[in-house]
Amino acid sequence: MRQLRGQERVITANRQTSWAFADAFVAEDEALRWARDRARDAGLRSVSPGTGAALRLLAATTDAKAVAEIGTGTGVSGLYLLHGMRPDGVLTTVDPEPERQQFAREAFRAAGFAANRARFIPGRALDVLPRLADGGYDLVFCDGDRLESLDILAESLRLLRPGGLVCFEGVFADGRTVDSAAQPAEVLRLRELLRAVRESQELMATLLPVGDGLLCAVRRG
Repeated sequence: MRQLRGQERVITANRQTSWAFADAFVAEDEALRWARDRARDAGLRSVSPGTGAALRLLAATTDAKAVAEIGTGTGVSGLYLLHGMRPDGVLTTVDPEPERQQFAREAFRAAGFAANRARFIPGRALDVLPRLADGGYDLVFCDGDRLESLDILAESLRLLRPGGLVCFEGVFADGRTVDSAAQPAEVLRLRELLRAVRESQELMATLLPVGDGLLCAVRRG
């Protein structure tokens, strides 16, 4: 048992180094760096490069033509999604702060994406999502209010086609999700989300250790 514990310590140290390496693996272009700077100026937290690369890969793997994004921010995650989507794909992105969406518009334009590649909808996710088409999306990416996670999951399942993907960013909550100490309501809601996705018969899920945790699930056909 002592040997196993020693091995666990080595694995833990190696994992920290490996995760840092994975996040630094992807080089970001000028448009992404600009969008990150705008987010930093606004006090917003953007997805990590590793998370962005995972989203880009997932969008490419699903040959995504229609993607819904909850939480536009300044466009960092949207850029990654657009780079992975089909050339004729459209990103529908929702955010309660229109001024942030303006930064995203500029970032998308700087990256060379035509204006018709993105549809910007200002508003709260739970006000906007019910207006979107049933089964009309290949991928739904959620980076919004954690307290609304379970309601957003329900809306996402309605939006997804069979075989479509739903992804939730930030499910580690800086390590608080697995911390046994008393936690705020948003962390408790994340635990409920993880449990609901893992136990759902409608979903096939995995949890990717990129950035602050990316929960991904495929809607079964």
